[in-house]
Amino acid sequence: MRHIGKYHSPLGEITMAGEGNALTGLWFEGQKYFGSARCGEWEEGMLPVLERTAEWLDLYFEGKIPDFMPEIEFRDTPFRMAVWKRLLDIPYGSKITYGQMAADIAEQMGKRRMSARSIGGAIGHNPISIIVPCHRVVGADGGLTGYAGGIYRKEYLLMLEKKYGCKEGDRYGERA
Repeated sequence: MRHIGKYHSPLGEITMAGEGNALTGLWFEGQKYFGSARCGEWEEGMLPVLERTAEWLDLYFEGKIPDFMPEIEFRDTPFRMAVWKRLLDIPYGSKITYGQMAADIAEQMGKRRMSARSIGGAIGHNPISIIVPCHRVVGADGGLTGYAGGIYRKEYLLMLEKKYGCKEGDRYGERA
């Protein structure tokens, strides 16, 4: 059965969606593409994976790097899923440009090049905000462009990670 639960964050209410043992969605209330993966019937209630996700979010908003990752499941096109999986490799406190993401995905897919715009479209539809850190992708000039949850939230998340700092190369699970 598919379930949804709520999480109260410093940036507003977040809806968590899960099925079985996997997190399938995490959206700020009212964000662009809110609940785009929520087709069909859902039941209100906290699955163990949603409780684990809430624990992860508690640690993250306290400025800690969670030492675990809830199980996640992507359901979309192979291209979008490749982009979202690449987002998971961006270390805490780091940023990457859309152009760098495009080059990485093009190489991964055996293509000569790929447009940053197509990458931006895939990133904009990321169904698992924060945990799949699309907020760490910035414009070519380092500017904060695009974020389905709102630019002010993207800025807050980047500042939170900067405030609590990290060593270059830290990834989830390496520091608590």
